[in-house]
This record gives sequence, C-alpha cells and structure tokens, in this order.
Amino acid sequence: MMPTYEQIASEWLTEAGLRPTRQRVTLAALLVGDGQHRHVTAESLFESAKDEGAAVSLATVYNTLRAFCSAGVLQEITVDGAKSYFDTNVHDHPHFYWEGDGCVTDAPSEELVIQSLPQPPEGTEIASVDVVIRLRKT
Repeated sequence: MMPTYEQIASEWLTEAGLRPTRQRVTLAALLVGDGQHRHVTAESLFESAKDEGAAVSLATVYNTLRAFCSAGVLQEITVDGAKSYFDTNVHDHPHFYWEGDGCVTDAPSEELVIQSLPQPPEGTEIASVDVVIRLRKT
C-alpha cells in the first residue's frame, strides 16, 4: 500500500529531527508529500494550506518554513532582498527568477561554470555560493 502524503511528511520531519506536529505535517505534506521538488513562498504555501482546509496562520507558515530551513530540509532563496522562496531541493544548484511571473525555477546545473571565486577575508570561509539568474521576456 502506498504511504499517504501525511505519512511521507511525518517521516521527512522525523528524519530531519523535527517533531511532527499537526501543523508541520500539514505543511510538509504540501511541500513533499507527492515526492516532487517545488519552490514556494510563505504566502503561496499559506494559500495552499487554506485551500486544503488547514487551520494555520501566515505567521505559523513563516515560522515553520524557518524551522525547516534551520533543520536543513529547505533552502531559502532570496530575491531582491525582500522576497523569499523556499526550495525543497537542498542540493547546490542555480535558479532562474522569472521577473514577469515572480516565480523561481531550477536552472540546469551542468551548464553553470564558475572558474574561480575571490579569496574570503582572513578568518572566514565561503559557506555557499547562491546563483539566481534573472530572466525577462523579450
């Protein structure tokens, strides 16, 4: 028998060391229940939860997404310093930001070549390199 979205979500949370509360399971099921990677904003996840009849506040969605990021199961992508997207694919990969649509999609990693990076200041190390390629329709 196939596991339910909620069972998949509970396992995902448990493996991340997060307690599978009702609200976390509800949001995790929307994020990973079908096994597909996705990019969401807090607002879009909140709307999806409302559409499913879940009783969660927008503040709860924000707090839950932050907890998921802290646990390493979501990656936050910041666009314009104000808009954040959350990606269920936590492996290093570049993104396209579609300016007209205001959405984020994965860009092909195999086509990205970074030949060198500047030396970090003394006493620091590079933690990650985020690549967001902004697209505009012509």
